[in-house]
Amino acid sequence: MGRAQEGTVDLLVPDNFIRAIRESGYVSLATALAELIDNSLQAHAASINVTVERAHADALPVITIEDDGIGMNKDELTACLLFGGSSRFDSRNSFGRFGMGLPAASLSQARRVEVTAWQAETPALTVGLDVDAVARREGAALAPRPGSAGTSASGCRVVWRDCDRIEYRRLAWLERSLHRDLGRMYRRFLMSGVVLRINGKAVAPTDPLLRSTKINGGTGHLAFEPIRYEISKTGGGTGFVTVTFASLPVARWHDLDNATKRKVGIIGQGGVSILRAGREIATGWYLMGGKRKENYDDWWRCEIEFDPDLDEHFGITVNKQGVRPTSALREALEPELESIARVLNARVRQAFEEVKFEAAVQGSCRIAGAADADLPVIPTPGRTAGALTYRLGAEQLSGDSMFKLTLRQRRLDVIMNIDHPAFGALYRPLQELGDSGTQVRTALELMLLSFARSVASMGPSEQECRELLDVWGATYGRMLAKS
Repeated sequence: MGRAQEGTVDLLVPDNFIRAIRESGYVSLATALAELIDNSLQAHAASINVTVERAHADALPVITIEDDGIGMNKDELTACLLFGGSSRFDSRNSFGRFGMGLPAASLSQARRVEVTAWQAETPALTVGLDVDAVARREGAALAPRPGSAGTSASGCRVVWRDCDRIEYRRLAWLERSLHRDLGRMYRRFLMSGVVLRINGKAVAPTDPLLRSTKINGGTGHLAFEPIRYEISKTGGGTGFVTVTFASLPVARWHDLDNATKRKVGIIGQGGVSILRAGREIATGWYLMGGKRKENYDDWWRCEIEFDPDLDEHFGITVNKQGVRPTSALREALEPELESIARVLNARVRQAFEEVKFEAAVQGSCRIAGAADADLPVIPTPGRTAGALTYRLGAEQLSGDSMFKLTLRQRRLDVIMNIDHPAFGALYRPLQELGDSGTQVRTALELMLLSFARSVASMGPSEQECRELLDVWGATYGRMLAKS
């Protein structure tokens, strides 16, 4: 450290500091670019264009980020590459807080950075920072100089030159990676109309909850209404955390091939997505208490959103990557979130059991349908003739019934009650026998379908049918309990 004046000491050795800041911990190019995209959104940009190019095959990439936001005046531009130079220092109104994002993110990827800003009826100005010049102790020339404005009335352009931290040799691979990562991080803004382009191609929003993804007639859907928690802020007052759970349609998507599951995001995008001010800053397995992640947990999703007022509770760092929840936040959220996670895990397991069950009983349903042509016709509303088709399923049902039945449009639906003692006493053991139990299981299924058909042929009302099945189910259940 050198002396600045009598009795004072410089806190920084500039060349060493610049070298150190290059190791500021951005885990990918996307997370570094996110700092600049945050600035563009905070400047009310509606269009943001990212360009990645090389002068020739062996040259280091040059990355340009240009927006149509409100731009910066001369004083703001002069300060934008100073560490901590933000005019919004410690603001909790949007993304930025410390004025470190633009210079730290830029130098983590590039050896030179240039920032140009322009506003209506004012000339464009440019400032720059060169790592090598600072390392040679030539200082940082941050005085604005004339620059070139973009096509919008106001805006900002950041150019990263000599990007020596880019791992991708082929820019096409890098583009695909950025589309995937930025589409997920900024999904809320892309869905609301912000346009983000990479080399001219618009970035599509990627929602890990898959609520807008429709395949085989199924889509992700809310598992519960969103839950809102009121949390005390460090400096007084309260802030809110909103937690949203979604379930994926097991019955519709279970038989997709693994390549499709990975492409859609069923595999590889499960867990918890954490959003700060609408932008994803972490994804993983957070605030689920003692619940460990299992493969079944890919089939439900959780989104946790909070405002910057609660940064301290989430342990937000300067570069806004990842979270480290405090014990107070964990105590407030984890008990209920863990309980919900276990409920959703159980639901997924049950859904897969139902899928497995329905696949196993297809043969019996076909046999019953073939035999129906030789049986007395049961009239139904609408179509009154023709053989019945059959469906046998299994669900959790209330009441004492061993199963429930419905007859509509010439189809007899028989839903077994997995909570009835008969399911555990008869059906589960036969399932566990596998192929060796197929013949006995088929006989049991045909017995149930024939009994259900006999009940339906008697033409009882829905109430009478329910009462009959409840009485029979309760009687059979009590007998099984005594066995």
